[in-house]
Amino acid sequence: MPQYLTAALYKFVSLPDYKALREPLLAVCEKNDITGTLLLAEEGINGTIAGMEENIRDVLDFLRHGAIFQGRLADLEHKESWTEKKPFYRLKVRLKKEIVTLGVPEVKPSEMAGTYVRPEDWNALISDPDVIVVDTRNDYEVGIGTFKGAINPKTGSFSELPEWVKKEAALREKPKVAMFCTGGIRCEKSTAYLRSQGFEDVYHLQGGILKYLETVPEEQSLWQGQCFVFDERVSVGHGLKPGDYEFCRACRYPLSPEERQSPLFEQGISCPHCHGKISAEKKRALAERQHQIELAQKRKQMHVGARFDKKPKKSADKG
Repeated sequence: MPQYLTAALYKFVSLPDYKALREPLLAVCEKNDITGTLLLAEEGINGTIAGMEENIRDVLDFLRHGAIFQGRLADLEHKESWTEKKPFYRLKVRLKKEIVTLGVPEVKPSEMAGTYVRPEDWNALISDPDVIVVDTRNDYEVGIGTFKGAINPKTGSFSELPEWVKKEAALREKPKVAMFCTGGIRCEKSTAYLRSQGFEDVYHLQGGILKYLETVPEEQSLWQGQCFVFDERVSVGHGLKPGDYEFCRACRYPLSPEERQSPLFEQGISCPHCHGKISAEKKRALAERQHQIELAQKRKQMHVGARFDKKPKKSADKG
């Protein structure tokens, strides 16, 4: 039975004292043996954490009711999923300029975001011929799965989206724009940006793709493919069931079963996306790391090892 609870959360809310919140939050997470990442900024909080259920509940209660937060996160929403193994190896509580980087500081999602659309109402909206549907995620995420008929801006990072908006003529062809992302945070900020640029009828999927896959029955779904997630599950499908993608341990690119059959794929060392781009020194280190992992597996031990498996440069955005 799955024993680790994963909680994905975010909220745009004014936290001018966010720097003072870090240490108390870190202490509560460490006390509860939590792993994952939480980001704090003046504009709010964002992150995904995992641990035993009672420990995750304690941290969520602290966020919502802890005195240091002064009730500002009392209505914080989160999404849950269960795993048999810890989806993260370490805990990070970081201070940032933005909880998701758009690079347009004057955009205030807490004041300017578009209209929320519930997952059960999403199909009707994106099937409306007067609506342009935009996937606000990065290109490699869209490649795994997206909604039928959605536009892919082909961005390498979320901060590239404003430039795409300025140039994309299709956005002006219909009166309504519907935007979506993994958990809701990027589309909430992107709709706020569109409104700052004069767009009026702007909508976004409440709870993101994950809430849609959890809520909408597969036989009624307009989702095609799988959804990339920023943890060791790599991808999920309808009902948030784990998908069949795996990370390349060299470049952290999500690999399909077909890509793992490529002659350019070496377990733990390289894949079709990074083959030929890795230095000989790093390749030797990766090979040694893979050898140690295999030895640990034979001993039925967990091996974390040197962290060569950083995210790809194009995956700095979450949610």
